[in-house]
Amino acid sequence: MSAGWRARKSVPEFGPEEFAKAADVSRETLLRLKAYIGLLAEWNARHNLVSKNSLEDVWRRHVWDSAQLMRFVPESTNNLVDLGSGAGFPGLVLAAMLRERPSFKTVLYESIAKKCAFLIAAAERMQIQVEVHNARMEEARPEPFDLVTARACAPLSKLLGYARPFQGPKTVSLFLKGQNVEAELTEARISWKLNAVRHGSLTDPSGVILEIRDIEHVASRSQARR
Repeated sequence: MSAGWRARKSVPEFGPEEFAKAADVSRETLLRLKAYIGLLAEWNARHNLVSKNSLEDVWRRHVWDSAQLMRFVPESTNNLVDLGSGAGFPGLVLAAMLRERPSFKTVLYESIAKKCAFLIAAAERMQIQVEVHNARMEEARPEPFDLVTARACAPLSKLLGYARPFQGPKTVSLFLKGQNVEAELTEARISWKLNAVRHGSLTDPSGVILEIRDIEHVASRSQARR
């Protein structure tokens, strides 16, 4: 798949065919994603799941932005949990791209009921199997996953707390972050030990993909003195 990926500068038009070439996806996967985006357009008129402006460039700003995480998904990955799934980015996009792996499991956590209803409807339209949990992340049931993902979910220090119940010995976390990533890392390291690698985004010059392993909570200096 890696040969099909390439970073691009501003492109006048970036639709499904351009996405398919950039991400090197199969025709079947593209059809599933087209079905997803078609349903998103229908629901967005009533429920405002994503901003209207971003929907006008949805294949670049949402689908490709999500799909670029595939570069860092280990071959041994058999399951993923997406935190604060919203309209399904990146969880549903990755589920469509990884569905051919035997017995692959996708779990989506979202606290807003109307968004959960959309996620269920979208998965049915795409003909993929996912579990949708309508719950706050603080209430998540501990369960180890191979892959943890999140996009526009929470500041890193809080996001690591959300991700903690899903950590196993080989868990990889992939978080899409923006231009404030260094400040977020500095803040997070007050209370967390982590092995973080920064990767540049293919869709946003100011964007960063954080590839994180070995998450461990530690007491802050002020807590340690008590």
